[in-house]
Amino acid sequence: MSLAIFDLDNTLLNGDSDHAWGEFLCERGIVDSAKYSQSNDYFFQQYQKGTLDILEFLEFALQPLAILSTEKLFELHTQFMREKIEPMILEKSLALLQKHRDQGDFLLIITATNSFVTAPIAKRLGVDAILATDPEMLDGRYTGKVAGIPCFQDGKVTRLHQWLKATNHLLKGSFFYSDSRNDLPLLELVDNPVAVDADETLTQTAQQKGWPIISLR
Repeated sequence: MSLAIFDLDNTLLNGDSDHAWGEFLCERGIVDSAKYSQSNDYFFQQYQKGTLDILEFLEFALQPLAILSTEKLFELHTQFMREKIEPMILEKSLALLQKHRDQGDFLLIITATNSFVTAPIAKRLGVDAILATDPEMLDGRYTGKVAGIPCFQDGKVTRLHQWLKATNHLLKGSFFYSDSRNDLPLLELVDNPVAVDADETLTQTAQQKGWPIISLR
């Protein structure tokens, strides 16, 4: 059994679930649409440039979780899955997941997007496990703060090593599929890095290093 690791946003999905969740909140009037949308777009652009301050972003992105009950949040997320996520799911992504499943590989999503947003998506895609940035919860409610190490850039590597130690999985023969320059630390760690519909920086790196470059679109 090999470990098949996948980034989520703009890799398995044709879009960014974090940014889409922000848009969804604006459309539902949960947040101040004009102000929130501007910040949502700003942070997304910083992510694409590889200059995102993850803690600053999480302070922004997790705050809406603190203003609603978990019951209301999960009700909203069900609508979000139907309206925003289902249209992002790619047939070629499902086929790639099935290919690794048929090979007997362990399927793991590693994503910077918080686990409230992404855990149901991972379940929908049928992967074995997910590592995501964890929002803090106290007394059954989200606090709007992050718990532990954000699953971003080098943090993905740290979180993966913690998970490997806890589960006894190994990196021998491992794959990692990603679209983003932000994932270079993890791409350089695995045995089989694959650039998927990659940004310019990752495409150039993949070409220089001889990594496979594929499209799931």
